[in-house]
Amino acid sequence: MGRDEHRNSKNNFLAQTPKNLKDSDGVDIEFSKELADQDDLEAQERSKAADRRAKKK
Repeated sequence: MGRDEHRNSKNNFLAQTPKNLKDSDGVDIEFSKELADQDDLEAQERSKAADRRAKKK
């Protein structure tokens, strides 16, 4: 192998995650407002507030 073996164009790209997938928190939960009780709604509000605090930092 020569010294410039790494300069091939096929190896010249970097794998990148699209911006719309980077913002995901990794939690995939199905939520239905019709089936939610007061505790579920309060927990959702606390979760949103915690996400806002975490993104401030």
